[in-house]
Amino acid sequence: MFDEASWEERYRSSSAVWSGRPNPQLVAEAAGLEPGTALDIGSGEGADALWLAARGWQVTAVDFSTTALERAAGHAAALGTEVAARIRWVHADVTAGLPDAQRFDLVSAQYMHLPGEPRRRLFARLAAAVAPGGTLLVVGHDISDLDAGAHRPPTPEMFFTADEVACSLDPTGWDVLVAEARARPAHAHEGVPEVRDAVVVARRRG
Repeated sequence: MFDEASWEERYRSSSAVWSGRPNPQLVAEAAGLEPGTALDIGSGEGADALWLAARGWQVTAVDFSTTALERAAGHAAALGTEVAARIRWVHADVTAGLPDAQRFDLVSAQYMHLPGEPRRRLFARLAAAVAPGGTLLVVGHDISDLDAGAHRPPTPEMFFTADEVACSLDPTGWDVLVAEARARPAHAHEGVPEVRDAVVVARRRG
């Protein structure tokens, strides 16, 4: 369920896997940021990238599903050339490395769930991709959701806490602004009224 072939099959089996709305934690944390360059990891059908581009960000959106990227590019085109021109769609498997060595003013990873060591390597790469003065935003399903009865895969090694991510950042180079389990209303498929997101917002010192 975490490889390219499985996600290709999932996207091809449905005309829309996601809601088309940007992730709420991205909206909450990025709305007040000055637009610059952004890296959107696991961009899917493009809702986050479109939201950022519509607000003036130059976005590099990365996913390993060509179907998702084609669908996202179509959504961008429907919004007009001004928004579409601000997004670069990149087909890549980020577990093997980021597509380039550029540094970004915002690096966003929404619900990137991998086993412990691959996840730590990926988050280290994401942190390294943040420019001085830039923001790292990591959001995932908090591990406490498993005990709360939310519909999640029974694979605790795939989940993490905000503290785990925050503690991996060098305190001499980062200011951790947010590291919390943040409640939000659950989607219908999650099976409970409320779930918690592990949310980390950190700024690289200039």
